[in-house]
Amino acid sequence: MIQLTADSTCDLGESIARRNIGIMPLSVILGDTPYSDGVDIVPQDIFAYVERTGQLPKTAAPGIGDYEDFFRAQVEAGKTVIHFSISAKASSSHSYAAEAAKAFPGKVFVVDTKALSTGQGLLVLKAADYADAGMPAEEIVQKINALRPRVNTSFVPDRLDYLYKGGRCSRLAMYGANILKIHPLIEMEDGQLAGTKKYRGAMTKCIEAYVTDLAAKYPAYDKTRCFITHSCADEEVVAAARKKVAELFRFDEVLETVAGSVITGHCGRNTLGVLFIAE
Repeated sequence: MIQLTADSTCDLGESIARRNIGIMPLSVILGDTPYSDGVDIVPQDIFAYVERTGQLPKTAAPGIGDYEDFFRAQVEAGKTVIHFSISAKASSSHSYAAEAAKAFPGKVFVVDTKALSTGQGLLVLKAADYADAGMPAEEIVQKINALRPRVNTSFVPDRLDYLYKGGRCSRLAMYGANILKIHPLIEMEDGQLAGTKKYRGAMTKCIEAYVTDLAAKYPAYDKTRCFITHSCADEEVVAAARKKVAELFRFDEVLETVAGSVITGHCGRNTLGVLFIAE
């Protein structure tokens, strides 16, 4: 029996229980206190902490021993594990999980998704589709690795405060963007984030332009599913994305999820992404 597992950064929401996905929480550290992503901390705790201290929370990957314990429980239950980690270029999680997997030869496979949030989650659910169809673990891993370059992982932040605090943009860029209402498009390219375009104006209008650009860039796409994932965004911003996706795409299902504390801690409130797999 195959058991799919993932780092908590997959942001899969209700799909975790529905598709029986095992989750390995990353740590979020507020001051000197560690919390487990998705277990005992929510994004609102992040917002309150940053507002109170002016500092971003720190995040930490589980250790090799933590992954060994996590995998052992599944293997001893007679399962073959396929674990989906956040991009190796974004966290040590992948290297630690891969090292831990060596203790279970042929029983644990670790996939570097080269993505984060529901870009990572899209690959998890595609693997769940393959597993439900009876595909063996080795073949699932091969097919998922081939799919990785086709995953559109992108998002548009409302403000650059969190990116500045995290050292991902300059103070001047932050102030300029916030004053001029500039919202950068952030995309995952070969496992790491890069700013590729700038939108200007109200966030709802920027999201409409962003989805329009996605439709132009990806005329052929996997219609199975799409995610609208956001960090506690205003309803009007989510509604703008929902309406534009329905207008320009034909997905079998559009899943809406709220980003967990690790992802939120890096991008800030009101960030939104539309993520799917291109053909």
